[in-house]
Amino acid sequence: MRETSGMRRVLVTAIFAAALAGGLAGSAAADDRTICIDLRSPADAQLVACSRLIESGRFSGHNLSMLHGWRGVAYFKKDDFERAIAESDLAIRLEPANVGPYNVRGLARMTGREDYAGAIADFDRSIRLDARNSGVFYNRGLAYNKLGDRARAIADFTEAVRLDPNRAAAYQNRGSAKREQGDLDGALADVNQAIRLAPDLPTSFLSRGLTWRAKGDFDAAIADYSEALRLDQKPQDTLKQHIPMGTIQIQARTARGLAYEAKGDDTRAKADFSAALSVHATSPVNRAVQGTARARLAALASGTTSPAPPAQAARSRRIALVIGNGAYASAGALANPPNDARAVAKSLRDIGFEVTEGTDLDGAAMKRTVSAFLRNAATAGTAVLFYAGHGVQIDGKNYLVPVDARLGTPGGLTADMTELDAIMAGLDDQLRTNIVILDACRDNPLARDVVAQAGPSRSIVARAGLAAPSGLGAGATVGAGTLIAFATAPGQIALDGDGANSPFSSALMRHIGTPGLELQQMLTRVRADVVAATRGKQVPWSNSSLLGEVYLAGPKR
Repeated sequence: MRETSGMRRVLVTAIFAAALAGGLAGSAAADDRTICIDLRSPADAQLVACSRLIESGRFSGHNLSMLHGWRGVAYFKKDDFERAIAESDLAIRLEPANVGPYNVRGLARMTGREDYAGAIADFDRSIRLDARNSGVFYNRGLAYNKLGDRARAIADFTEAVRLDPNRAAAYQNRGSAKREQGDLDGALADVNQAIRLAPDLPTSFLSRGLTWRAKGDFDAAIADYSEALRLDQKPQDTLKQHIPMGTIQIQARTARGLAYEAKGDDTRAKADFSAALSVHATSPVNRAVQGTARARLAALASGTTSPAPPAQAARSRRIALVIGNGAYASAGALANPPNDARAVAKSLRDIGFEVTEGTDLDGAAMKRTVSAFLRNAATAGTAVLFYAGHGVQIDGKNYLVPVDARLGTPGGLTADMTELDAIMAGLDDQLRTNIVILDACRDNPLARDVVAQAGPSRSIVARAGLAAPSGLGAGATVGAGTLIAFATAPGQIALDGDGANSPFSSALMRHIGTPGLELQQMLTRVRADVVAATRGKQVPWSNSSLLGEVYLAGPKR
């Protein structure tokens, strides 16, 4: 499960006071001045107060720049990031040496646009103007961490705590970066310090719970998630007021459910996942986490065998599910997917994976097999899904198609299919390396048949090829710790091939067992081979949020 923007927001907003501190001269109402420049002011009241002061015409130069900067803060608190950027632009034009607006603009770029490079440029400028502001180093550390540059992130968090030894959020986020580097003891030490400094902050207990779970101590993780839930019942304070409603309940209950599931306590896991789904989600990230709870709950309810309680070494387990569907009754038979699946399954077994293999699966078998895979993933450190066969996107969602898909029933177009988003949600856990590889964009009449069966009264859009997974915008990635690879670019067609295997699967088998070849380098070689074999007609695509280097076949021998 991912650490959310709600968690990030609660840790970044507290720096505004230092970033935009300063008096405001003038004879405007003292109440407006007080409300405008107080971070604790409700966003709407702050916006009204700052606007009234700006529109009074009584301020110029530095003071007017400060007012626009604080109005940018109010817009940021309202999640209106574009207006926060616009207000910061105005503040900077009025006074280019004003440190605060660069910081606010960087935060808005990072949070609203996911423009981490632009955010870092703003933080760099702020630091050049004033290298004594702990909060700006902290924010730049967040941006570096989002770019995957853990070393620079840790260096910035370290400078933030040097300048302000009481900055709990910097310890917490440095601990997260250390955890993602695999330094679990260092991560635990940092988050413990964060808790000592801010013992009432539930997000620190969420972070420590994740570290305990990474260490295999599920009882300690459950205790921390329970404490986060207890603290969430306390009155809102300054640090908590910007967390989207329901965040702690959704995050902590889903995380605790994952810990219970890994421990083998299905009853408590189901209760926590159900409780997470009962909370109204007000942010996209929280809705995504609820998707994980929903997928895990469905897997638990499927009747598949529960995993045994894991040992400390469980995270070293590597599992794979390999499916090849070709014998379609009504969607156009494909010759190669079963061959592709058998060959890829052998390649994965040869490099040490526990492989479950299925060919020509009907709808019931697909759902049962995928549910068992998701259950098995609860106690694995690496999980790979390879699918070859028909795939279709309907209304922007991707579906893997079983061999008995019934396209003649408009009301049941997707009832027998397996939704890719549900699989991705079920795998969304940054403590596990998740790899999803789809050779599922075969040239076929399926999308056209879906549209024909939908009828003129249905607002269904079906397209050839697969769509980028939902939630992926420009520069976005799937959940932390996950890589997804398509045989061709989203919306494009892949070839089944004239030989025994598809061009993509042939290239994958050629490189997947190469020792010392990092996963993304391996996919680059696969891409080059496919482009050459198809004379540029097919270009494989991948999207990654992996937290480190992954070597499927181990180090170079």
